[in-house]
Amino acid sequence: MTSRLIIRKLVTIVCESSIEQQLTGNLSKLGATGFTVTDARGSGEHGYRDALWPENANTRIEVLCDEAVATRILDMLVASYYPFYTLVTFVTDVGVLRPEKF
Repeated sequence: MTSRLIIRKLVTIVCESSIEQQLTGNLSKLGATGFTVTDARGSGEHGYRDALWPENANTRIEVLCDEAVATRILDMLVASYYPFYTLVTFVTDVGVLRPEKF
């Protein structure tokens, strides 16, 4: 039996951990059926984020979805988060099994 991969969008958001609950609360309203959240550390334009205390922590939120939902998420981020918070977002095409879940 051969499994067929279906293309979906993987929206990855790396943001200040202080906005995690607010942001994830908006995802289902935009049509996302789920998301994965992990702690993130790293360095960039704003220096090193070591997550040793909550004010210096980052969160990585990943959403598998179709293109329409990905577009709604990006539009919401640009309008409601980018002007006020430090975050990075990128979208990649990924192959998934059981595409009805996403």
